[in-house]
Amino acid sequence: MQRRSLLATPALLLGAPASAQGTRTLSIGVAAPVTTMDPHFHDAAPNKGLASHIFDGLTDLDERSRVIPALAESWERVEDKRWRFRLRRGVRFHDGQDFTAEDVVASIARTGRVPNAIAPFTTYTRSIETVRVIDPHTVEIVTKVVEPLTPGNMAQVKILPRRIAESATTEEFNRGTAAIGTGPFRLVSHAQSAVTELARHEGYWGEKPHWERVSYRPITGAGPRMAALLAGDVQLVDAVPSGDLERLRGERDVAISETVGLRLIYLWLDRRSAERTAAITGPNGEALARNPLDDRRVRQALSISINRQAIVDRILQGAAVPTGQFMPPGGVSHDPARPVIGFAPDRARALLAEAGYPNGLRLTLNGPTDRYLNGGQVMQAIGQMWQRVGIRTSVEPQPWNLFAGRLNQGNYSVALGGVGNASGDSSLALRIVAASFAPDRGFGTLNYGRYSNPSLDALIERAVSEPDDTRREALLREAVGAAMDDVALIPLHIQKNIWATRRGLTYTARADEQTRAWLVRPGAA
Repeated sequence: MQRRSLLATPALLLGAPASAQGTRTLSIGVAAPVTTMDPHFHDAAPNKGLASHIFDGLTDLDERSRVIPALAESWERVEDKRWRFRLRRGVRFHDGQDFTAEDVVASIARTGRVPNAIAPFTTYTRSIETVRVIDPHTVEIVTKVVEPLTPGNMAQVKILPRRIAESATTEEFNRGTAAIGTGPFRLVSHAQSAVTELARHEGYWGEKPHWERVSYRPITGAGPRMAALLAGDVQLVDAVPSGDLERLRGERDVAISETVGLRLIYLWLDRRSAERTAAITGPNGEALARNPLDDRRVRQALSISINRQAIVDRILQGAAVPTGQFMPPGGVSHDPARPVIGFAPDRARALLAEAGYPNGLRLTLNGPTDRYLNGGQVMQAIGQMWQRVGIRTSVEPQPWNLFAGRLNQGNYSVALGGVGNASGDSSLALRIVAASFAPDRGFGTLNYGRYSNPSLDALIERAVSEPDDTRREALLREAVGAAMDDVALIPLHIQKNIWATRRGLTYTARADEQTRAWLVRPGAA
């Protein structure tokens, strides 16, 4: 594979170098633009990363996705289905309004009534029966079933002032007028796919950030992003290309921070209809009587004709681990007895013939170019592998914003996706990408292909509501096995998360991929 030099792309004029801006201004370059400023509209990592600067949850996650206090100082399960959260006193929103339990009730309620939400946050609130104010600084949450992950779920639900939660529209968030939280920074300005300017919230309840101002800007091209770092136009970048790691490690003015993440990169498959799918035909373009993806043998053939180790070694240059399940080795609910899916092109051809497609198929593979590590190259490699087993593949990569805008329209048959296991185990991924689409219950919110398996749904329900940790992990492994055996989706690899900073700054790599300005600190790197 030919690798483009970092210096082949001129440095972008993204603003004055850090020395001219002063030590209290931080410029960040991120690979993926946000699709919304509404913290309850689209459950996607880029959106949550920026939102975490402005809004807080009752809880938060540390760099290994362990639950830690945030707006709630403490919590306890007083009964199997009853949780009590004790809120911090003296917290104020950016507009000076006091934070109280009423804001929590209104914010949780809002997750279920955001119009046209692309991927609603009901995943995290679906089990809640009632939220009740005990006093201004105590909230009680009662769940419909036993929900042991309630504290972690509350890290994903951002808290708004009650008046905003009850009336603000997504458009008002995108304009900035409703983007008021309790977070370490307040919004100064925001433009879609352009720079977002933040200012330090001087009344922040936590440790005051070092930075008075932050410029948070999408630089979707890897070459321009790395060139901006080397030129000093930005001081921190995420999604460092694997092909540039060796070079960057040799740069005197750059430091690298990395960790194996919790994001599974996978292919999702259109199962909306058993009769047809938008972008698959017979080998000569002829219409088909049925959707081939409804046949498990076809799904298996697509999966085993992919050489995952080759993609990791050659395309990602070791910046991921191949997988056949949701969690990386050593993670909670990872099953060491379940191997990486083997590469078996001969068997794939046989399966296609058994399914009635001895001459193969013609399909289009879609996906974002600027969202996942080397996403465009990964798709091209998969397309070439499918060609070799008789599946004529057209690869149509798109910028993330365009791709995301069409996710729920049924235009894609096979597409590249990613899901972050922010719960620290496979429960979240099972709920949002493998469970049947039921957003009112918080299930299947990222199940864009509309895969549905009632027996798997029942198993997921049992697993996520099991209070005993050992039994829950066993049930999660069973559910993962059932999903993978039925080829609910095609797992590919789990990414490593890699950041680069200018020398003299430190940033601790996070499993959840979030780039957080207040965690960037001066100091020896």
